[in-house]
Amino acid sequence: MASLLTYSLFIIFSLISSSFHSINGVFIKQYLTEAKQMKRTEKMSHLHFYFHDILSGKNPSSVQIIESPSKGKASLGFGTTFMMDDPLTEGEEPTSKIVGRAQGLYSFASQKDIALLMVCNYVFTEGKYNGSSLSILGRNPVLNNVREMPIVGGSGLFRFARGYALAHTVQFDSNTGDAIVEYNVYVLHY
Repeated sequence: MASLLTYSLFIIFSLISSSFHSINGVFIKQYLTEAKQMKRTEKMSHLHFYFHDILSGKNPSSVQIIESPSKGKASLGFGTTFMMDDPLTEGEEPTSKIVGRAQGLYSFASQKDIALLMVCNYVFTEGKYNGSSLSILGRNPVLNNVREMPIVGGSGLFRFARGYALAHTVQFDSNTGDAIVEYNVYVLHY
């Protein structure tokens, strides 16, 4: 019985393997073409923009999706989570030209201080990076003057991206929660 099973597995593996051989040449050609394109030199880009996180008004760009289970206690909002589709602009003013969107979520992730877990993509819609995106995943201790968060990847012109983003809050309204944050992003990419 065991030899029949072994023989059957050998036949199935042989059939699968032979089907790959028939397309193998095409697959290798595609891979080699892509590998040649990837030999481009890596470059460092500096991006500067403003992030507008608007929780107030008729059309907020960020909405709460999870409320802290310990609301009312001294938890600093631990667990509270927001989904965002925030505009990224050239200038600090909300009427400044929109160059992209910050799409993702942030959550209060510390029980001891005010620190957010940021999980978001910066999707660029203007300029030479139009159609490309950068992904951030990291801790954002919002009360610090400048916060550093890692760039963990990207798409389009930012494929294989890595780097860091420096965030600095330039305006915060404690009544509404609305904030404008200046970003300086340094990214290595091909």
